[in-house]
Amino acid sequence: MRQGLIACLTFLMLAACSSGGRVIPEDQIYAPALDPGGEAVDGLIVGHRLMEAGQYELALEAFTRAAATHGLTGEVLTSLGTANLGLGRLNQSETLLRQAVGEEPDWAEAWNNLGVVLMERGETAEASEVFRRAYALDNGESDAIRDNLRLALAKMETASYGEPRQEDYKLVRRGSGSYLIRSID
Repeated sequence: MRQGLIACLTFLMLAACSSGGRVIPEDQIYAPALDPGGEAVDGLIVGHRLMEAGQYELALEAFTRAAATHGLTGEVLTSLGTANLGLGRLNQSETLLRQAVGEEPDWAEAWNNLGVVLMERGETAEASEVFRRAYALDNGESDAIRDNLRLALAKMETASYGEPRQEDYKLVRRGSGSYLIRSID
């Protein structure tokens, strides 16, 4: 028993003499250093990647940073509106997308995304007209816009008071990407 007590006290005394933890060499770096001369990634690119990942809140922050860099261009307004739509903020989304089509009235993607918001709000007649405009501006090249127009027209033709159906509306962005928003009608 006495030997165990002496061994324990010796161990505690040796532990008290130690600096504790690992010894870190001075030249070893654990976190990447900040490069003040480095270039930041464009907020629009970051935001679009976050949108594809379904991270709408983070995408909204990235698009807000992009607005500080680019100004409130049609693309930035559309991106902000689309992120708000993903978060379910339909009023803010509609306001931003209406501003976007005011800035760039010939941009089919902005019109399409506005149509998606209108469909979400139950304004099917106006949404179908907005989708028609987007389809005409796009010369019928986008499958997503064509599908959204078909869904809106079908919903207008078969207005029923039965069970709600789940429809898929596609948001599009400038470039090659598109986003899918599910709506319960």
